[in-house]
Amino acid sequence: MSDTTGSNPVPRGWKRRGPHFTDRITADSGSEPGGQGDEQGRWPVEAGRYRLVASLACPWAHRSIIVRRLLGLEDAISLGIVDPIQDSRSWRFTLDRDGVDPELGSRFLAEHYLARDPEDDGGVSVPAIVDVPSRLLVTNDYPQITLDLSTEWTAYHRPGAPDLYPEAWRDEIDDVAEKVYLDVNNGVYRAGFADSQEKYDRAFGILFERLDWLHDRLTDRRYLVGDHVTEADVRLFTTLVRFDAVYHGHFKTNRNKITEDKVLWAYVRDLFQTPGFGDTVNFEHIKHHYYRVHSQLNPSGIVPDGPDLSGWRTPHGREALGGSPFGDGSAPTAATDLASYHLAPLAVPVEGEPQAARPRD
Repeated sequence: MSDTTGSNPVPRGWKRRGPHFTDRITADSGSEPGGQGDEQGRWPVEAGRYRLVASLACPWAHRSIIVRRLLGLEDAISLGIVDPIQDSRSWRFTLDRDGVDPELGSRFLAEHYLARDPEDDGGVSVPAIVDVPSRLLVTNDYPQITLDLSTEWTAYHRPGAPDLYPEAWRDEIDDVAEKVYLDVNNGVYRAGFADSQEKYDRAFGILFERLDWLHDRLTDRRYLVGDHVTEADVRLFTTLVRFDAVYHGHFKTNRNKITEDKVLWAYVRDLFQTPGFGDTVNFEHIKHHYYRVHSQLNPSGIVPDGPDLSGWRTPHGREALGGSPFGDGSAPTAATDLASYHLAPLAVPVEGEPQAARPRD
């Protein structure tokens, strides 16, 4: 999900909106190959048909990039990366040659929202999955996208792919993930965009109470649930990895940094050093997005030079807690489709159509 409203101010009394295109891509779709969604909004699983559009800056989209890589779905689902700097038309493909996505032939993600629904005014968010042949948006349901990659695309998982959503652990994963979503993933935004001292104080307190709970939970276990990486770890990682670089200062969540919490700092370093996690992190995109797009929080647009990133590769020592990242499986091969995405200094907004679909918080 996009975590800004582009060049528009975030509304007072900020509240995150849910996804509004909730079709799914499933192995049991009633549609024939090449068909669109059936009566229940289920599109058929087909390798090479769909394109995941995501942002390296956005934590909600980052989840889908990590899961796609962990499961080895790079050949089954292509990936388009948007510029972290939005304009009034929201997410744009200005990092690609001539500002056009090479598979979709579009300049703005909004084009695919409007192709699906010309009257759409629900905003443009990432991650989004687009059906390449029809150019229609299929879904922007960010929590369901990653679960479906784990459970519906199993025919295309790489050998040795981890089970990120094991049936035996699902109730516990769902419970932990819900707590993390409400108080941490969403909690940093509630603090950052609070429009009163009272709301800020409450969000701040809830956030750090939950981080303390996570500290305690992770003191004697390597992963949030079970003995290997699961969906719950993916969802927590994308907030923790951004915490010191952005949320601590930009969102005023400054009781302490993650690097000052011995347990959480070791935990997030462990994940960062796991193939599929750290190799999908781009701090340049992250910092430029938050500090340049959130103009109401940072009117100068100045992007901080820090923090020092050298500690991310230092030993974490959490192997002593047991478990292994991929369970009985193995690590994914080296990432290849993220290497070409770099941020051009002071990217210039691109003029052009469409302008109807507005950015989304």
